[in-house]
Amino acid sequence: MHYSVSLKNLARMQLSAFVHQVELTSLGNILITMKAKTNITFMLLSRVHDVILHSTSYVKRRKTPSDDPKYSYINISPALPMITVIAGKSNNTTKCKIISLSDAISLERDVEFSTSKEDLKAGEPKWANYVKGCIANFPCTVPGFDAVILSTVPVGAGLSSSAALEVATYTFLEKLTGRVSKKQEEKALACQRAEHEFAGVPCGIMDQFISVMGQEDHALLLDCRDLSTKQIPMYDINEFLFLITNSNTPHKLSSSAYCERRDACYEAAKVLGKKSLREATLDDLQVLEIQKMPEYVVKRARHVITEIQRTVDAAAALEKDDFTKFGELMNQSHDSLQKDYEVSSVELDTLVSSAREVKGVLGSRLTGAGFGGCTVTLVRKDAVNEVIDVIKKRYPGKATFYIAKPAGGARYMSTDIAKSDFDSDIENA
Repeated sequence: MHYSVSLKNLARMQLSAFVHQVELTSLGNILITMKAKTNITFMLLSRVHDVILHSTSYVKRRKTPSDDPKYSYINISPALPMITVIAGKSNNTTKCKIISLSDAISLERDVEFSTSKEDLKAGEPKWANYVKGCIANFPCTVPGFDAVILSTVPVGAGLSSSAALEVATYTFLEKLTGRVSKKQEEKALACQRAEHEFAGVPCGIMDQFISVMGQEDHALLLDCRDLSTKQIPMYDINEFLFLITNSNTPHKLSSSAYCERRDACYEAAKVLGKKSLREATLDDLQVLEIQKMPEYVVKRARHVITEIQRTVDAAAALEKDDFTKFGELMNQSHDSLQKDYEVSSVELDTLVSSAREVKGVLGSRLTGAGFGGCTVTLVRKDAVNEVIDVIKKRYPGKATFYIAKPAGGARYMSTDIAKSDFDSDIENA
């Protein structure tokens, strides 16, 4: 008997348990009751290439991580159901008190700091820096608040746990202050700045965009040149699903590795006289070779240029319900990430090659920044157990499996609604 987990049911069961726990439990100076009508947001997010979950104040959102838009400039992603939840309320002070119940945090689960923007500084615990960054980038004064955070998004797995926390936090702040973003792009960009400034991570924008804008049964196409977006329907995906496989080898993209790839792309664009490689073509690769650019620069540029075209083709395939073509593009993407961008690993390659052995698999590739973490496999429903069997036989480590389908974006829920909603899900699970 296989132990595979439906992300939707897992997330909702954990949320339901959380709602009941919060109703009856006093956590430090925080006492949250269902009767207090605490506004909770929980978000879920994922994408074709990557998956991420976020929640704040019962905001649902799903998302998909993508290659750094600073130099790839176009991304497509669907959202998947993992969650980050923030439950909280104003405390009539200028300080916030937060407790994290997330399994990924073993030390320093509670934190207290001033919400005054002049006083906000990055520090320990590191997870709190994402919250501080959101407060610092929020467009109005944030009052003090008490909150509890719960997340089912694996940390260090390439599933954008940081973006989930940022969007959840920002959505919570919107509800707390009554200041809701007029443009979703502004919200996503504010969350990105939070990560840049307070976590010191020069991340791209796709994770935040899909977390903010994800729609159920859709993938999000984002062109980072002008931040234009398009929702791509995936209504006919019912006979397929995404199998997320965690290698349980944390992805570790060092700042030097990230900068090398970013700088190589900038260098290639400069030599070609382009603002970015988003404007380059395959013919331009010959120019780089004629200019005798280092091989690694040519390889990095080749990945980005071909990945941009694959993204355009993937959107077209989804619009035609051509999941076979979409899977082929996933395969091509992983191969390019492995050979030209060189961000894969032995573990990820083993998971991908093992999945591809199964006839019902349409495509498989790594997620996130690479160097460990997870893979995403598009597979027919009737072949899921076979894929899991093959991976267990081929993969020397212990992989964890999650089953998911494209899910919806962030939304608010009162605790009473959340309690009845999740109780119903538990009964029907």
